Amino acid sequence: MKVVVDTNCLLRFLPKKSAYRCLWDAFLRGEFDICYTTEILAEYEEVFSHFYSPKTAEFIVGVLLKSQNAIQITPHFKWSLIVTDPDDNKFIDCALNAGADYIVTNDRHFNILKFTKFPQIKVINIETWKRIIE
Repeated sequence: MKVVVDTNCLLRFLPKKSAYRCLWDAFLRGEFDICYTTEILAEYEEVFSHFYSPKTAEFIVGVLLKSQNAIQITPHFKWSLIVTDPDDNKFIDCALNAGADYIVTNDRHFNILKFTKFPQIKVINIETWKRIIE
């Protein structure tokens, strides 16, 4: 199963006492693939440096780069489906180019995709993703 994980959710996977830590652990066990682009990876690093530390950010990015179930995607087309926050489009472009099963996000900007007939993208929140993995 391939997923694209929005930064807001990946942040919640990492703390050892997080209710969502099981998702990071499932990734480490190879139970699903995380798809990312260079642009997404850069955002992960920037946000993790801010919320945790540059060393933690470097570690997480390193784990992703070395994991066989982390797949780097090079988008060949940009859809520009989210107008209210264009920065979120990188997750959509990644998902479409990867043939991802889901985008995991808690960001309301992705709600526009519920009304988009084409291309079809399944967007789920972190709670739903947790139920799927468990």
